[in-house]
Amino acid sequence: MVFGLVVDVDVHAASLHGSQETATTSTGRRQLAFGDEVTFRARHFGVRWCMTSRITGYEPPFCFVDEQVRGPFRALRHEHYFESLGGSRTRMTDRMTISAPLGPVGAFVAQVLLAPYLRRLLKRRAAHITRLAESHEAVPRGEAKPDQDQMH
Repeated sequence: MVFGLVVDVDVHAASLHGSQETATTSTGRRQLAFGDEVTFRARHFGVRWCMTSRITGYEPPFCFVDEQVRGPFRALRHEHYFESLGGSRTRMTDRMTISAPLGPVGAFVAQVLLAPYLRRLLKRRAAHITRLAESHEAVPRGEAKPDQDQMH
């Protein structure tokens, strides 16, 4: 259940509606799968950004990986892990590695500004997924819900 919510590009866009996020897939499908590319457009720091990522790892319902193929970073790798905790709980862990352009200046900006900002975005996204998973419409009895406290 949680894995399905996270690979749904409409859920992703809704979770970050404050930045006017949109997501367009290379296949037209709304659920991502291995090899798919997705282009995100959003406004961050008052600037419109565009980034395309490819799903480079995909092992439902345990994990998937997306990596930037075009965009503002020199490199971005986002690993998503899901662990059933039994009952109705799932631990969802995000690991994101970024490398900024512009050498030492970019590295400084990434550490001081971008990393904290991205952590806040991931927490906002996790909170949205938690709300969806816990809603009576989204979760059939016995399905997993994200354990937001375990978000990294």
